[in-house]
Amino acid sequence: MSTAAPEPAAPDSAAPESAASGPKKRPTLPSLGLMGWLRFLWRQLTSMQTALILLMLLAIAAVPGSLYPQRSVNPGLTEQYLQEHGKTAEILDKLGMFDVFGSVWFSAIYLLLFVSLIGCVIPRLQVYLRQVVAKPPVTPRRLTRFTGYTDVILDPSALPADTSADALSADASPTSAADLRDRFAQRLRRSRYRIRTTEDERGFAVSSERGYLREAGNLLFHVALLGVLIGVAMGHLTSYRGQVTVVEGEGFANSLTRYDSFEAGPWFDETSLPPFRFTLDEFRAEFNTDTDNPREFGKPTKFEADVTASDPDQPEFTKTVRVNQPLNLGGSGIYLLGNGYAPVLTVTDPKGRVIADGPVITVPQGLHYTSQLVLKMPDARPKQMAVVGIFAPTMVIDDKGPHSEYAGLVNPEIALTVHTGDLGLDGGVPQNVFQIDVQKLDPVTKADGSPMLIRLKPGETTKLPDGTTIEFTDVKRYAAFDVKRDPWEGFTLAMALASIVGLVASLFIPRRRIFVRVAETSEGLRLEAAGLARSEDYRLQQDVQELVAEVTGRKEADE
Repeated sequence: MSTAAPEPAAPDSAAPESAASGPKKRPTLPSLGLMGWLRFLWRQLTSMQTALILLMLLAIAAVPGSLYPQRSVNPGLTEQYLQEHGKTAEILDKLGMFDVFGSVWFSAIYLLLFVSLIGCVIPRLQVYLRQVVAKPPVTPRRLTRFTGYTDVILDPSALPADTSADALSADASPTSAADLRDRFAQRLRRSRYRIRTTEDERGFAVSSERGYLREAGNLLFHVALLGVLIGVAMGHLTSYRGQVTVVEGEGFANSLTRYDSFEAGPWFDETSLPPFRFTLDEFRAEFNTDTDNPREFGKPTKFEADVTASDPDQPEFTKTVRVNQPLNLGGSGIYLLGNGYAPVLTVTDPKGRVIADGPVITVPQGLHYTSQLVLKMPDARPKQMAVVGIFAPTMVIDDKGPHSEYAGLVNPEIALTVHTGDLGLDGGVPQNVFQIDVQKLDPVTKADGSPMLIRLKPGETTKLPDGTTIEFTDVKRYAAFDVKRDPWEGFTLAMALASIVGLVASLFIPRRRIFVRVAETSEGLRLEAAGLARSEDYRLQQDVQELVAEVTGRKEADE
């Protein structure tokens, strides 16, 4: 018997569509798009966390400015560092380590911090202004979860009388729940709380709040920090700074040609230098003479510069300039920066023509003012001439060579050599007046061909083999001054002080709320009181209990 093969089953029309179409797909989120990404990045940049990170990065980025010499402060020391450290210094120079505060990466951090603070402060300021004009929040329904919760039943007849003017003018009546609430409101108002009174089915309530200056201090700190950034930036753009060396008896007029080095901000107009002048009358220096204490011997104890100054806004006057006690002229601060000795030399060629005459500024090399002396004489004939040597206020020559053993003028002397040849001053390339490469010059020698070493004390003269005479006539002191004008320094100082005030206010002013509810019950007046602090406030519980005790006349409030 044959049987028919079963027909294939028809597809089930009731089967889920997902089973026929394969596994269920995951939902896809819409793309942010350009504007979405921009909003996301703006929120990240203007968050307080980002502002703190940028502030920390700015402090870290400023560290190389104190580790490496900066061109804006000491160009000579920077060039010396570059020569001594070779390839490493070249890499550091390309990274901007010798001009940290003007580098691209430091400016980028600075600008990002500036934008972050603006985006962070403005929204918070708007929120704070709305909070200032708003009333305190209503009293919560349940106060048991707040700090210092107090719940007592009071006898209206046992409460102290209300001595306010309004109460005394009214007819005497038992204290009601509304009266007791008003007493609390009056007492809190005297304590500089903002008050809001309400009435509902649970009774009469008063909510109070104070400490808005805490948030104001926080905002003041950030706004002032923003002001400091503005002041520093504007000061950099509009300020100028220059260094000048003045010998005793000589003067300085504020012009670009008189500065040894000068730098100004991009927005500073160099034609608007204030027209002041001053003369260095005398420079005084004192040094430690305690020979029993070798570590302190020779250290400076006092530097003073007597100057005669004048500007168009005030008549001529005299002033003593000391370290950290600057001379103020024409809105500029003139600070005593350094000092040294300037021996007076007169050089006469064989024909009797004076080719150099005056003080020569020397560069101190150590604690005892062993100073390097360089005098270039491009007018000497037939060859240009240079004098290179050492000046020591207290000269000693031993196995260490010529040096000074004390900074005071006890035994002043110069030890020098003379060189002739092309000084390279006619090539148009600026040179450091305190340095010279003697390897390209010919030394003046004795008859036996050895280099001629010359030692002179004040008043002595020597003659070179070609008839040139060198006379050491006197020793003068010189002072180096730093002239600086920053029209924004007052603004920056004010902002820095304001930031300190704001920080103190945000740390020590408590933000708190106190709630009170009074309801009439069959047993008497039920009083509930509690407090809420926005931060750690260790006195809040005690203050709530003292408030209840003072208003109700109870010696001790029940907890």
